[in-house]
Amino acid sequence: MNNLIYGIILSILPISELRGGIPVAMASDAPLSVIFFSCVLANIIIIPFIFLFLDFLHKHFLKIRPYRVLFSKLVTRTRSKIEHRVGTKWEMFALFCLVAIPLPGTGAYTGVLAAWLFKLRRKQSLITIALGVLAAGILVTLASLGIYSLV
Repeated sequence: MNNLIYGIILSILPISELRGGIPVAMASDAPLSVIFFSCVLANIIIIPFIFLFLDFLHKHFLKIRPYRVLFSKLVTRTRSKIEHRVGTKWEMFALFCLVAIPLPGTGAYTGVLAAWLFKLRRKQSLITIALGVLAAGILVTLASLGIYSLV
């Protein structure tokens, strides 16, 4: 059961998100459905909190040099991934892909940052990011099942 809790915590953290959370949780004795829904829900629940942080606390954190440097690097990387699609009919699809493809530097945090940076419609962005998290959860679960079946 501890591995399920660790998996949920990893699903909330920006470094690991579902890529780290689901495989760790699968080492528990919990049913796969509980693992999947717990980790995905944890990753979806943080989305509005990230928006709130960026809306209200981010400006205060910019006064701290390490935060400002790290944020600047994240902004540069995020812009390069989605900027060419913003303002087109493909912007929400690009946002979905940015979140759904479980690679380093993608996920809910990056999706929220992109939506916030480009001032995309908030409600539509929330739904798109949540759907991206769901898709990423499916992909990570399938990959994890494949890896566990090989072991």
